[in-house]
Amino acid sequence: MPTPPPEGFCLWFTGLSGSGKSTIAEIVVDQLRQRGYNVELLDGDEIRENLSKGLGFSKDDRDTNIRRIGYVAWLLARNGVVSITAAISPYREVRDEIREMIGKNFVEVFVATSLEVCEERDVKGLYKKARTGEIPQFTGVSDPYEPPENPEVRLETHDRDAEKSAADLIGYLEDRGLVEA
Repeated sequence: MPTPPPEGFCLWFTGLSGSGKSTIAEIVVDQLRQRGYNVELLDGDEIRENLSKGLGFSKDDRDTNIRRIGYVAWLLARNGVVSITAAISPYREVRDEIREMIGKNFVEVFVATSLEVCEERDVKGLYKKARTGEIPQFTGVSDPYEPPENPEVRLETHDRDAEKSAADLIGYLEDRGLVEA
């Protein structure tokens, strides 16, 4: 069993709703746990329910939500835990704040899936509701998504399955020395 690094690190998944962030993150969590790493998944929906209840979807509220996720991810990483976030985190400036807070052990993972593919995958019907105005301020439709300019990892998911994307990410972590091969 590998010896986890004295410091943890943060995998910060970002991408549109339906891009595959949570699915890929869950596979990576399972694989890292099987290798003996302490891992915590901070899912955007769960954080909203438990740490950010009462926040809306204004830019300020979204920024507050992401800062809370970032703070928890930083606490975990500095204590040797691999923290993995799966939240849309639509605004580049706030993601960059989190990058600065966490430092060298921050890995931004851009799940680069087109809006069209995300809408096709939309099992919850959120995009349809956003298009009819039922959901205001929906990222990618009526609210902006600012893709990362220089993510450490870019996963194109429109033509490959989540397992392949997870394997590519694990390969990156091995190459960078964050996890043992």
